Amino acid sequence: MSGEYFNKRISHMTIYNPIDRFLLSVVVPAYNEEDVLPEFHRRLTEVFQLIEKEADCEVIYVNDGSTDGTMSIIDKLKENDSRVGLVDLSRNFGKEIAMTAGFDHALGDAIVIIDSDLQDPPELIPDLISAWKRGYDVVYAKRLSREGETMLKKLTAYAFYRIAGQLGRVTIPSDTGDFRLLSRRALDSLLTLREQHRFMKGLFAWIGYPQISVPYRRDPRFAGETKWNYWKLWNFALEGITSFSIFPLKIATYFGLFFSILAFLFAFWIIIKTLIFGDPVRGYPTVMVTILFFGGIQIFSVGILGEYVGRMFNESKNRPLYFTNRYSPSVQSLEHNEFEKTGQKNNFLAP
Repeated sequence: MSGEYFNKRISHMTIYNPIDRFLLSVVVPAYNEEDVLPEFHRRLTEVFQLIEKEADCEVIYVNDGSTDGTMSIIDKLKENDSRVGLVDLSRNFGKEIAMTAGFDHALGDAIVIIDSDLQDPPELIPDLISAWKRGYDVVYAKRLSREGETMLKKLTAYAFYRIAGQLGRVTIPSDTGDFRLLSRRALDSLLTLREQHRFMKGLFAWIGYPQISVPYRRDPRFAGETKWNYWKLWNFALEGITSFSIFPLKIATYFGLFFSILAFLFAFWIIIKTLIFGDPVRGYPTVMVTILFFGGIQIFSVGILGEYVGRMFNESKNRPLYFTNRYSPSVQSLEHNEFEKTGQKNNFLAP
């Protein structure tokens, strides 16, 4: 099954106003998370119980090619809980693609994306729903603190969000991860964007619509180890900047222009100095340093250009975003949709 599943559901887009019972879909990408999934599901179940009077709920676990016992745990959860759905990807495609796979299969009127490591508390979901009910299409959780992370990671994250916000044409909220709620129309709009290089934080901002933040304090990871080392974070930062800004290309252009002018002025000075003062041209070391310096600038500029050309190459292949081993929807979502079709409950109305 390919990533083109979403085409079945976006022939029209509806603006939903929550006036009655709605379906909440919670998308949870998981890669080698056997140590945290049972506790995460327990806490998420408690949240579902708090909102069960106003919402039917489902949780869609996306197994992103896990090599531990994650898949077997999800299967057990599904056996014991009718609200659990499963998307099992054919291999590890990465978190951004795993989120997209979950979104493709989410049937809810409101959709929450959250990690399973419990750094983002499921208990915040009712607050996200409250903001959605006030008319916001995107409700993102804004971190007030980042417990359990090194000072270096905090500093680099702080710098990245502010640099990315300044360089791009789209304002990406600072100190904000993927944890958020999307309305149905916001998600349907997001799913029309099928680019291979998916910087989801930027895409969430790019679609627009009314957005608001809900502050919270981020907890340390409950168990297991983070999958993000500094090399992956560096590549993730490059992805974010190059996906939403051509400023690095402009830097290469400005560097070339500046040093060309500088080289011309220096050459002019050498000629004048030799003609007037008879000063011979010296300096093998100077020549070598100059050549190496400008050679480095050229290689740097070609490298920037290569980043963009490589992304164009990947996009031109137009491959599906992912394939699935298995998709099993939640019983809860099927019952909710069948209940709507029979007309036994009020539908969401478009204004």
